Amino acid sequence: MKQFQDLVEEVQKPGLCRLCGGCVNFCTAINYGALAFDRTGTPYLKDRDKCIECGLCYAICPETSELDTELKINFKWTPPMGNYIKILAARSKDPKIRNLATDGGVVTSLLLFLLDRGFIDGAIVSRQKDSLERKPYLAASKQEILESAGFYMDHSQGMQEFSSKYSTYSSSIEELSPMMQKGFRRVAFVGLPCQINTVRKMEALGIVPTDAIKYYLGLFCSGTLVFGEKEKRILQEMGNFYWDELKKINIKEDFMLHLQNGQTRHIPLNNLDFMKKYACFFCDDYSAEFADISFGGLGAKEGWTTVVTRTTKGRNTYLESQNEFLEEYQGTDRKEHLEQIVDKCRTYSKHKKQQAKSMRQNLGKT
Repeated sequence: MKQFQDLVEEVQKPGLCRLCGGCVNFCTAINYGALAFDRTGTPYLKDRDKCIECGLCYAICPETSELDTELKINFKWTPPMGNYIKILAARSKDPKIRNLATDGGVVTSLLLFLLDRGFIDGAIVSRQKDSLERKPYLAASKQEILESAGFYMDHSQGMQEFSSKYSTYSSSIEELSPMMQKGFRRVAFVGLPCQINTVRKMEALGIVPTDAIKYYLGLFCSGTLVFGEKEKRILQEMGNFYWDELKKINIKEDFMLHLQNGQTRHIPLNNLDFMKKYACFFCDDYSAEFADISFGGLGAKEGWTTVVTRTTKGRNTYLESQNEFLEEYQGTDRKEHLEQIVDKCRTYSKHKKQQAKSMRQNLGKT
């Protein structure tokens, strides 16, 4: 059985670790405590004596092939973008939410719907840390969900905030933090494809903390970008803008920089490869193929969100939230527009898979 050291050799050393945090978060939630994050967010073996060599950290890693077949069978996966029930364009009915959101505010509205109806106690999201960085956060109220709306660019350790406060082991009940004492047993998880992949693997194995995750909301991802000083300087020159002019960032078919004066700068995504994390070139999942619902800006008109319902739970959640929280695009060009969205989703998914396959074939070649 492969262990964490195998992850180091096979995933970390070749630069393939996506920093999803699944291995550390499981180890934390189960009270082993053998693994931890270093200052860069990279998992490492903190206490060898606490490692029981269960091998689960290796099995749930999105970079390994463990459990891939089981997930594909469970979710009736089909190429090139996984199983889906319907692809559509929607937006929040609340103009205030649309103003906060990156696209149409659908994710935020769905979370508010689930919280309002008592289907969840909270949501694992990302929250603004500074202008270009976000941190994982367990939102427990309407206000906290609203404060987490908007652009999602950097990687987040996903369940880090949650798993350190959560465990179903009776021996640890007395050690739970005040957050856990509030009774979080039903949570919505919002994450990138790699994060959805690893928590679904955990769910397949029936291990904590996924027993409390009731809804999986996935985000489209062309790859996470690094906003270092060098990258910011180059991007500023490419977009012909100054950072203090920036209002928000968005990604659809290209990289969009919305300025305070109402202007928008467009940069082709291929021009941003210099900012992309190396491991992202090996990821073949563009549209969060194992989520209940996937979301992104690709193909949708400005101010609208592309929505992909994948599971019965995802479809029902979307339909139940429509009347009060969401509205679906009903323009005169609706049929043609939706056909274009489907085509683009499939095309981008194919491209990401082809890129990942090519990178893996060349891995290790000099």
